[in-house]
Amino acid sequence: MALPRNAGTVAVLGTAQTLAWASTYYLPAMLAAPMARELGVGTPTVFAAFSVALGVSALVGPWAGRAIDRHGGRPVLMGTSLLFALGLAALGTSQGVWSLFAAWALIGLAMGSGLYEAAFSALVRLYGHGSRSAITGITLIAGFASTVGWPLSTLLEAQGGWRGACFAWAGLHLVLGLPLNAALPRLAALAPPDPAHPAHRVDADREPPPAVRPRLTAALLAFVFAATWFISTAMAAHLPSLLQASGASLAVAVGVGALIGPAQVVGRLLEFSFLRHVHPLLSARLAAVGHPAGVAALLIAGPVAAPLFAVLHGAGNGILTIAKGTLPLVLFGPQGYGQRQGWLMLPARLAQAMAPFLFGLALVQWGSGALWLSAGLGASALLALMALPRVRTGEGKQPPT
Repeated sequence: MALPRNAGTVAVLGTAQTLAWASTYYLPAMLAAPMARELGVGTPTVFAAFSVALGVSALVGPWAGRAIDRHGGRPVLMGTSLLFALGLAALGTSQGVWSLFAAWALIGLAMGSGLYEAAFSALVRLYGHGSRSAITGITLIAGFASTVGWPLSTLLEAQGGWRGACFAWAGLHLVLGLPLNAALPRLAALAPPDPAHPAHRVDADREPPPAVRPRLTAALLAFVFAATWFISTAMAAHLPSLLQASGASLAVAVGVGALIGPAQVVGRLLEFSFLRHVHPLLSARLAAVGHPAGVAALLIAGPVAAPLFAVLHGAGNGILTIAKGTLPLVLFGPQGYGQRQGWLMLPARLAQAMAPFLFGLALVQWGSGALWLSAGLGASALLALMALPRVRTGEGKQPPT
């Protein structure tokens, strides 16, 4: 397995992304209950505030992407380090419902301009068509955000309460996240564009978008991203309850749930090694089979197939996370990537915000039958991927499909 030539940038940005995800997306799982107790609100209220942050991040994405297209990722991501710190500090000082929601809205501004989509856009702005390995690399590193974030949030809360944990995370963004993002390459310091080496293009990619029927292609991609993010968020929120509804014991459900993270890492390692030699669209199609196939095994065989379900879902989800960065690049090219990525991911962010509530309702009403909903969405995403045209990476020509 060869390391990308831009391994230093990957390591820096991957570490910064690990901090960003651990201190925001994975924060409520550990701190929502103590927050709710002290603020005198229900735990669902804290998660509602978190959903507001996800909604805000969806609206911010296109404008953050446009800023990265114009100025590069370094200044935008440095600014989001400050926003993360400010939002977490505000969360640590919140005294009631209004200040809780306001703090999470501020964190949402940072999430919309500082998580994966922004990182992918920063890499494409730097390396153009040669960004696939770098995108995979940062998802490999940041894939351990929950592994780092959950124990550290628990430790910080035990030592200084949930407010102290928020302040500590805010401080880490200032002393670690900000210097890491500041270490990203400056656009002016890169080699000038060389048409013979498209991976080194900075902002001179002037080829027309290679996508055939670009509006339809964009609509299909947006649907794929929304469907797959709905599934992944729903599974993250409800998997233990879902497996218990399917007949598994609590111990089995918890143990099977623990397989998701490693399976995601294995999927990303496959993308980084073997699948890097195939077209990203083929890689995404193979990954999209994972969840529906796992559901079929679980519904047919029952709890005995729960580990297989977890592995198939996790591996597919891990590869699809990378596809969210690589597919827009290969289908449309690097020109205007950041803003386009923001618009493509807007429905996905909104679906992500609604997934825990909507899938929770389905689980209450249908029990394990809620799997038909997620499997149907997964199959629909696969059909949308099958309808997308295949384009050669780094080329504007359209080969036969």
